[in-house]
Amino acid sequence: MKRLRIIALLPLFTLLGGCNLVVLDPSGDVAARQRDLLIESTGLMLLIIVPVIALTLLFACRYRESNKAATYAPDWDHSTQLELVIWGAPLLIIICLGAMTWMGTHLLDPYRPIDRLASGRSLGGSKARIEVDVVALDWKWLFIYPQYGIATVNQLAAPANRTIDFRITSSSVMNSFSIPALAGQIYAMPGMETTLYAVMNQTGTYDGFSANYSGSGFSGMRFAFRSLGNDDFDKWVAQVKAGGGSLGRNDYLQLEHPSENEPARGYASIDPGLYKAILNECVEPGKMCLNQMAAIDDKGGLGLAGINNVLPLEYDKYARRGALGPEATYVAGLCDPDHPTGETAAVTTADTPQASSVATSPANDLPLRGAGLPRPPFATFLGSPTPQRPTSTSLPALPPETPATPGRPSNT
Repeated sequence: MKRLRIIALLPLFTLLGGCNLVVLDPSGDVAARQRDLLIESTGLMLLIIVPVIALTLLFACRYRESNKAATYAPDWDHSTQLELVIWGAPLLIIICLGAMTWMGTHLLDPYRPIDRLASGRSLGGSKARIEVDVVALDWKWLFIYPQYGIATVNQLAAPANRTIDFRITSSSVMNSFSIPALAGQIYAMPGMETTLYAVMNQTGTYDGFSANYSGSGFSGMRFAFRSLGNDDFDKWVAQVKAGGGSLGRNDYLQLEHPSENEPARGYASIDPGLYKAILNECVEPGKMCLNQMAAIDDKGGLGLAGINNVLPLEYDKYARRGALGPEATYVAGLCDPDHPTGETAAVTTADTPQASSVATSPANDLPLRGAGLPRPPFATFLGSPTPQRPTSTSLPALPPETPATPGRPSNT
């Protein structure tokens, strides 16, 4: 009866033939070296695991209670030779594993540009590298090609035997960018940039997906990675450009809305500063970028006046996620050199004699909203100007805090 059960289960093992062992059979050099490290580490550990399992079975069989021929030595408790084997062999294995891990961690660091195309193949010339900016959206992938001025959604292509420099970020929550055949996964986080350097050595179409749960549409965050020859890649770029479509900041804000199972599509042109704005979380008009905020803080901040330098959020990501209080706000931008939206004035400071461009008014002309704190005494209050505290940079006086009239924004 037991044999019949085993025979009945044998056909189920044929289903294993449909498994995709891409981790053990990758097509990219980085993934291949990761595969080699995995196999070598497993082999080293098996040098200890296999003998231990074999000896465990041997001792259980030889020294069983019914085996009267086995030597019975109840007073034996120490053997120097056995102690050296029991502790020495694992120690040597651990030392080897530590050395391999240390070298592999540095050689396969995703932030370290790769130094070869494959084993025995050096890098090519200046045309060898291709740059791709990756943005994890809810729930789709946006790929921007700054060298070609195009972008795609849920479709990635790159020429074989050319290094790929990925710059990766996210629009809302943490995600994970993974193409097992190309290289290991790397996390995508909002307001932060991670990098991944890789190369594909074979042509073909491979699976890419999100390896980190990020919400209800997570299972649909899959895309096709096409590894093409140089000529075919140029044709693919021309095809994307011929398809038309433009991806500006307003288009991105619409694309950013959560959606599931988005079809692959392309954009023939993009806003050159879009990825930088996504990374610094300032795609919305009038919103201060994170790098600008960090630069202001590095110089000492805006002081008490800064608590009033906020605007109501016109488009809150995903139903006011993380909003504090009845109305969500963001820090208003003082200047936007990449996308100037209004008149600018030359401001000269004592520390920096050269003139710098500072916006005379925020890009969004709705009234500035305070942070729930009273205005500082040195600012204009209720239309009555008071002496302002001297500063090295003369910024425009803050307007009075008046309620906004729907449909009729007031100038500030």
